[in-house]
Amino acid sequence: MTITLPLEPQKEAKLIAVAESKGMTPNELLSQAIDKIIADAPEVTTHNEPTISLRGLLAKYGSAPSAEEIDQNRADMFRNFPRSDF
Repeated sequence: MTITLPLEPQKEAKLIAVAESKGMTPNELLSQAIDKIIADAPEVTTHNEPTISLRGLLAKYGSAPSAEEIDQNRADMFRNFPRSDF
């Protein structure tokens, strides 16, 4: 991978001077710095476990009531509901 890092001229000159003082190229110096950053970073893991859908979470409750059962329950609940208030 190639990363372009825009630097101000003063920073670029300082980076080159530090790299030369250590007998390295600027790329080698930056590579070492990145290696230290990566070594200190927490481990990144990918989760390959499948996610459970909402349907899967609710499966333990059995199948959903049918439209007819819902209509029947609604009729039972509102059978004695006072309709004169409307």
